[in-house]
Amino acid sequence: MRIRIIFNLKNKGAFVPFHHQYLLAQQIKGVLLKGQQEEFINYTLYNFSGLKGQTKISRNGLHYYSSKVTLVLSCPDKKFVDYFINQLFDMKTIDVGNLHLVPDSVEIEEEPEFEETTKFICISPMVLIMPKFNDSESKRFISPETTEYSDLVYKSTMLRMEQTGKYSKKDFEKFTRFQVMPDEGYLMRIREHQKKFARIYPVYNQDVKYEVRGYTFPFTLYADPEVQDFIFTCGIGSLTHKGFGMLDLANSDPSKRTKEYRTRADKISN
Repeated sequence: MRIRIIFNLKNKGAFVPFHHQYLLAQQIKGVLLKGQQEEFINYTLYNFSGLKGQTKISRNGLHYYSSKVTLVLSCPDKKFVDYFINQLFDMKTIDVGNLHLVPDSVEIEEEPEFEETTKFICISPMVLIMPKFNDSESKRFISPETTEYSDLVYKSTMLRMEQTGKYSKKDFEKFTRFQVMPDEGYLMRIREHQKKFARIYPVYNQDVKYEVRGYTFPFTLYADPEVQDFIFTCGIGSLTHKGFGMLDLANSDPSKRTKEYRTRADKISN
């Protein structure tokens, strides 16, 4: 399931760094620890977006000027989602960077039906290689137009699907067709304007800082519908629970795909 958590912003004009996934990852981890429910403390089968709202850019980062700010969170386990929401809504305020946020309500997105060809956009960077201490391999640039790029995405996807224990050997036999095809027109325009679709991002694990290369571009995925559904729900690539690899459907109208799931006054039983 895929939800949108809507916060009230108490201090308009406050800012966060351009890339603030690591700040959100720290807050989410804190919320999971707060409830002390052992099965979810180290749970990783989820992903999330950056904060969405009306912003202006400055030297310091992104300044938010809307009264509401939204975070998209996605996970296949409803029990985990409800646990997270309950713990979050017990908190009066949440600080992300300089932003003071108050949880207000939650909307749930309608689940799309997938076929074997889907065009996606990245709403958070896609990471191909898990970082290791004192190793720069995770920062290596790999062209999205190469077979290596698609192969790395395939391997990480199959590994994560296998770890869920929900798919059989026969399932994996039909998951062999898999190809990531970047939008060539988009890449050409980015290069012509001397902009970047691949950057180095910080990520933290047990207080150790790593750096990874993340990619942001639209692409078409050729894969079994179950695989399409998995990456839409759980993210694509590595470090999805750190805020990387969240996707959305290209050419869709997000405002028409939601319904109210919870307000601050509601109560959800665990």
